[in-house]
Amino acid sequence: MKIDWAALGSVFGISLVVSVALVALFTLGINGLSRQERAAAQGRSATMAVTGAYACFAACVAAVGYGIYLIVA
Repeated sequence: MKIDWAALGSVFGISLVVSVALVALFTLGINGLSRQERAAAQGRSATMAVTGAYACFAACVAAVGYGIYLIVA
């Protein structure tokens, strides 16, 4: 059995980058929702933060859905 170390390394690297990006997107979404709560407590509006948060969550769902599609197809 021969292991293709270059292919294994590229899969590891891409998986690491995508995982970090997904966690960062989810963190930005959580941060946007927390800004909404802070703004509501101060009597202000945070529609841009909420819109950005939902966009981040949608991107996370799309990335997970695409990953599932790649596994199934």
